[in-house]
Amino acid sequence: MAEEDNLDWLMNWYSSHCDGDWEHGYGITIENIDNPGWHLKIDLTDTELESVMFDDIVHNLDDETSWWSCSRSGAEFNAFCGPLELSSVIGVFRKWAIANHSQ
Repeated sequence: MAEEDNLDWLMNWYSSHCDGDWEHGYGITIENIDNPGWHLKIDLTDTELESVMFDDIVHNLDDETSWWSCSRSGAEFNAFCGPLELSSVIGVFRKWAIANHSQ
């Protein structure tokens, strides 16, 4: 069986936290930004990651397309990236979540 890609993993992570309440007030937002690129926001409220520390990570910020940065602000994981790096920042979240016993 093929390994689950980052987007499939994120969809499963989201689904595993939907309990009839959480998804009404929290969740995941993916939107485009004008750099161009993406902003991935994951609300960690009422998840096992809510109180887990995350060290900011930046990659290739001087490149126009293959840049990204990931950080945590309050109960939110935030990632900003170039137009072809969305899977990369989901992968950063995935690695951190798995390392901290999240699905």
